[in-house]
Amino acid sequence: MPNARPVIAHVLHRLDRAGAEVLAAGLARSLRDEYDFVFFCLDGLGPLADDLKADGFIVEELGRQPGIDKQLAKTLQHKLREHDAAVVHAHQYTPFFYSSLSRGQLPFNKTPPTLFTEHGRHYPDIRSTKRVFANKLLLRKHDRVSAVGHFVKDALVRNEGINTKHIEVIYNGIDPGPASTEEDKLKARQLLDIAPQRSVAMQVARFHKVKDHNTAIQAWKILHEQTDATDHLLVLVGDGDERPAIEAKVNEWGLQDNVMFTGSVDNARELIHAADLCMLTSLSEGVSVTLLEAMAAGKPVVATDVGGNSEIVEHDKTGVLVPRSGATQLAAVLDTLLSNPGYTHRAFGQAGRERLLEQFTADRMHADYARLYESILADCQH
Repeated sequence: MPNARPVIAHVLHRLDRAGAEVLAAGLARSLRDEYDFVFFCLDGLGPLADDLKADGFIVEELGRQPGIDKQLAKTLQHKLREHDAAVVHAHQYTPFFYSSLSRGQLPFNKTPPTLFTEHGRHYPDIRSTKRVFANKLLLRKHDRVSAVGHFVKDALVRNEGINTKHIEVIYNGIDPGPASTEEDKLKARQLLDIAPQRSVAMQVARFHKVKDHNTAIQAWKILHEQTDATDHLLVLVGDGDERPAIEAKVNEWGLQDNVMFTGSVDNARELIHAADLCMLTSLSEGVSVTLLEAMAAGKPVVATDVGGNSEIVEHDKTGVLVPRSGATQLAAVLDTLLSNPGYTHRAFGQAGRERLLEQFTADRMHADYARLYESILADCQH
C-alpha cells in the first residue's frame, strides 16, 4: 500500500549533535505532518539517533567500509526501495556520492531524486578535476543542490564544477527562543560553578583542527601575559580528537585556572547564557549554528573572518571579525570587550538577535526546505 505522505530519506555520516545533523532532525520534526522521514547513517548512529527513534522515526546504520564501498551503495538502494523514498536528502558530499551511486544504471524515473545539501567546506578547499568530472555524472536531471550560505555556494561552483543556476541558498536557522536574562546567566553559571563576577568568553565547537582551538588558547595566553586578566575565564564546550593536545598546552602555559573544558554536553545552548561573549576561531565555516545560538541569546560574537561567518556577523555591529589564525588580533578584541562590558555588549547583542530574527530562524529555513521538496516532487511529475 503506498504511503499517504511522501517519504524523505535523510542520508548522513552520523547523527551527532552538530549543525547538519541537528538541521536534519529539526526538519523531520517540523515537517512530519507533511512528509514521512527515515534516516540512514553511513558511519555509525550517534547520540541524536536515540532521540529520533524515541520520536518515532526510523533510523538505520549502514556500516560504511574503507575505500569506495560498492556494497553500501547496493544496500542503500535496497533501503530506499523498501521505504518507498520519494526524495533522498543527502547531507554533505560523501552521503551525496553514495546516494547517487546507489542508483546504479537505473533510469532517472526508476529512482528517487536527490537533494544534495552542502553544509561547509574543508580547509584548504582545493578543486579536483576528477571530482568535477564525477559530479557531472552523479547529478541527474531532477536532482537539486542547496548550500547553507553564499560562501558555500561559491565553493560548489568553483571547486565542484556545479552550475550556479542549479544551487539554491537556504540559510541555516534556529528557534530563537527568548533572549538571555540575568537570571538565565546566573543559573547557567551555577551549573558550571562560575562566580558571577568573572568575565567569561565561551567557544562551543567540536575539537577538530578546522575549529582551530589552538588560536583560541594562544590568544588567551597573550591576553594573560599582556593584561591583568586573572578574572577572565575561557569556557571551551565540546569534545573531539584535538582536545588532549589543547589541554596539554593549557597546562604547559599555566592557564588551568583560566580555561574550563566542559566536554560534550546536551545543553550547550543553555550554557551559552553564562557567557559575556561567544567566540569561534575556525579556519573555515559554512553557516555556524553556534554563532546563531549566541546571537539568539543576545551575546556579542567574535569570529574569524572565514567562510560564511561574515554572512552572519556584521563587523562592529553584531560583533567583531578577526583574521584566520590571528591570535594577536583576537587577544586585543577580547581584552577590549571583556574589560569594558556594558553598552557595547548590549548593542552588539541586541543587533545580533535582531539580525537572527530577520534572517536565520528555523521557521524560515523549514519553510524553504518544504518549498524545495514540493518543487522536486512536482518536477518529477513532468
